[in-house]
Amino acid sequence: NSTFTDSFFENAALDLLKNVEVEAIIGPTSSMQADFIIGLGEKSQVPIISFSATSPSLSSFRSPYFIRATLNDSSQVQTISSIVQSFGWREVVPIYTDNQFGEGIIPFLADALEKINARIPYRSIIPEFATDVQIKYELSKLMSMQTRVFIVHMTTSLGTRIFTKAKELGMMSEEYVWIITDAMANELTSMDSSAIEAMQGVIGVKSYVPRNKRLENFTTRWKLKFQQENPTILNAELNVFGLWAYDSATALAMAVEKSRTTGAPFQKPNISGNATDLEAFGVSKDGPKLLQAILNTTFKGFSGDFQIVEGQLQSPAYQIINVIGNGAKGIGFWTRENGIVKELNLRNTNNVYSISKANFGSIIWPGDTTSVPKGWVIPTNGKKLKIGVPVKDGFSEFVKVTTDFTTNTTTVTGYCINVFDAVMEALPYYVPYEYVPFAAPGKFTESYDDLIYQVFLGTFDAVAGDTTIVSNRSQYVDFTLPYTESGVTMMVPIKDDNSNSAWVFLKPLTWELWLTSFCSFVFIGFVIWLLEHRVNEDFRGPPSHQVGMIFWFAFSTMVFAQKEKIVSNLARFVLVIWFLVVLILTSSYTASLTSMLTVEKLQPTVKDVKELLKNKEYVGYLQGSFVPGLLRKMNFDEDRLKYYNTPEECVDLLSKGSANGGVAAVFDEIPYVKLVLANYCSKFTTVGPTYKADGFGFVFPMGSPLVPDVSRAVLSVTESEKMVQIEKAWFGESTCSDSSTSLSSNSLGLDSFWGLFVIAAVAAILALLIFLTKFMQEYWHIIKRSNLSFRERVRIMARKFDRKDYSCHTFKKSELRDTMRDSAHMDCSHSPNDNLSMLSSPRTNGPPSPSISSYTEQSFHFPGEVGTPPLHEENVAVSTTQESVIQSAVDLSAGQ
Repeated sequence: NSTFTDSFFENAALDLLKNVEVEAIIGPTSSMQADFIIGLGEKSQVPIISFSATSPSLSSFRSPYFIRATLNDSSQVQTISSIVQSFGWREVVPIYTDNQFGEGIIPFLADALEKINARIPYRSIIPEFATDVQIKYELSKLMSMQTRVFIVHMTTSLGTRIFTKAKELGMMSEEYVWIITDAMANELTSMDSSAIEAMQGVIGVKSYVPRNKRLENFTTRWKLKFQQENPTILNAELNVFGLWAYDSATALAMAVEKSRTTGAPFQKPNISGNATDLEAFGVSKDGPKLLQAILNTTFKGFSGDFQIVEGQLQSPAYQIINVIGNGAKGIGFWTRENGIVKELNLRNTNNVYSISKANFGSIIWPGDTTSVPKGWVIPTNGKKLKIGVPVKDGFSEFVKVTTDFTTNTTTVTGYCINVFDAVMEALPYYVPYEYVPFAAPGKFTESYDDLIYQVFLGTFDAVAGDTTIVSNRSQYVDFTLPYTESGVTMMVPIKDDNSNSAWVFLKPLTWELWLTSFCSFVFIGFVIWLLEHRVNEDFRGPPSHQVGMIFWFAFSTMVFAQKEKIVSNLARFVLVIWFLVVLILTSSYTASLTSMLTVEKLQPTVKDVKELLKNKEYVGYLQGSFVPGLLRKMNFDEDRLKYYNTPEECVDLLSKGSANGGVAAVFDEIPYVKLVLANYCSKFTTVGPTYKADGFGFVFPMGSPLVPDVSRAVLSVTESEKMVQIEKAWFGESTCSDSSTSLSSNSLGLDSFWGLFVIAAVAAILALLIFLTKFMQEYWHIIKRSNLSFRERVRIMARKFDRKDYSCHTFKKSELRDTMRDSAHMDCSHSPNDNLSMLSSPRTNGPPSPSISSYTEQSFHFPGEVGTPPLHEENVAVSTTQESVIQSAVDLSAGQ
């Protein structure tokens, strides 16, 4: 009887402290006994050393005189959670005793499982003195649930009974996972063969004890002595609790030697009259000194390194075992630094934490199988999963519920239903289910939120249909991955904007491109004038003529109608680049204008949401969807919202328009919009941004273990040819082209041509720089004259620029032709001997021919010039030219 045993230990402890006045107590063996004795040790200042009280509720923070020379149960919860996480189990049921020992680990275990996103759907509490009937009843309850991962934390005596009854009920078969804590795993060697046989396939967590020669010799000596003292007990094994007991006694003996305990009598309290036993014993004088000595004692014990930190023994590692055959086999280790490892290396400095199941050795699971159980099954009560489906009036391509009242049978079809069937078939196991319509007979599902909430209430096990994944719904149910395109878009009517416009010729180009083109034409014309002014008669004359020439020449290149001859090579270089720009620009303009005049121009009646809000238009939405909430967030008035149920109602509302009892736009999810546009793409189109939504998904209860598997199956189906076949079966192939292609082309913008303008500008600027460099070099003597002001220099350079460049070959040829023509004219009226005098005298018809004397006389005196003006280079050049012309004319006359 446990109660009698606890009372015996309590009385023994009182006797030791009151009458014997012991300096330390090793024990007690259980957490329930330790709870009372710890209080006695604190009152008497006597160290209490326990090698088997593992409950986390017993702590040195509660009493500094309590020393746990064993491992705290809470230290193994991370090992257990790593095992659960490694195999991907999402639900775990703990089975424990309803006492301080059993309940102490549960809060720590729950926190560890919560960190890895695993939940505890049920806690199985077994009474400490449970009968076989009570055990069978609790196990039967567990069998009716879908969770198949159990963590057993209880004493060996009760635990072996649990596994024996579980085997009788068939719970030690495939799909079951049993994990035992170190309370049982540490004592596997002391269990009888029948208990071990019932625990085949169990996973256990036990304290790791390094094996060495010293430990083997000690174990051999202990077995020999135990056999001599207990001849009736055969094959006794020394477990880790025995090693901790030996190390505790060794540590206490070493501490006594260090502290030099004198064994002084206890200091008795001054109590008058009758006193209770708790008040009668005194306080140890050597207790504080002995306690400090124990805490500072470290050595290499049989169970490992003995070191007390914060009143508790520290463990370097846990060993993970698998019960197979007549005992247990190690399948891995767990350390705080490295997680799950196959081989233990305490000197390993690699701090990579791993939970990979590849680090486990080979495991034999219950049912003698090597296949990892998925951790849950369909409940054994034989019921099918109830799958709720919406009853719809329209959009039957997605979900359609048909009831035959003569046979009282219901048929559920549709795109969403076919996808759900394909997904469930793709699961690696069979799941029975049936469809249950959610609506009163003859009515329709009014709200999808109400349908999804039925899963939270437990009315349905899941929902299959066109249910959209949104955040507020995910607060109380779980969704699978989406299987359709996501988003909410706006659909509006389109109108033909092909009416003739007097200004349609301006539409092919944007105003930025028009303005850039105009400026570029003027700039190129100005550059050509600068380059040709000094060498080309066509670019000379009165100022008004020259300004007109700049604009005329520039814009005539638009249609390549310029007739002026270009003389300068730099101007030719600029024009070659510019002609390329003009060719590309005019070709693009022509193509765009042709498209606008010949292609049907369909424009949306509404361009964006701001226009709807500004004009207070009516908008539509599908009844029962989440879209109204989205519209209200977009600041649409409640009285401006109209619902529809079928595609025909949607088309009718859009066709009427907002002013005639309809709507100006419809907001709906992309799958519905695509279905409407497939048949009415010539009447409607989508505009504006797509508002984020996660598409259609299947609904399951929060934390359902089916969700990960179904989500993986959704990916498998959507990526396969099966999905294409389902879509063709229900939606067919649209005969309409993409609605966006029927809309007119946008105007050409500057972003398409800015590269061409940059090339032309660079060529023009480069030509200008070369021209200006040569011009300034020619007249550098004027620029560097210090006796002229800046304004005078600019005026002189402007006059120099305005003069003809007679060094150019064009003016040389022109002068020669004029001279020859004048000579021929004089031959008709004068003798040959008069030719020379005629050339040097003024002509009667037209301006006088230039001569050396005439050019010298035309030399300018600018302000600031003093004395005789210098002989300019151009005068020399002109005089030389005149002499050549005269000589040529004389030779010609002599020849005649």
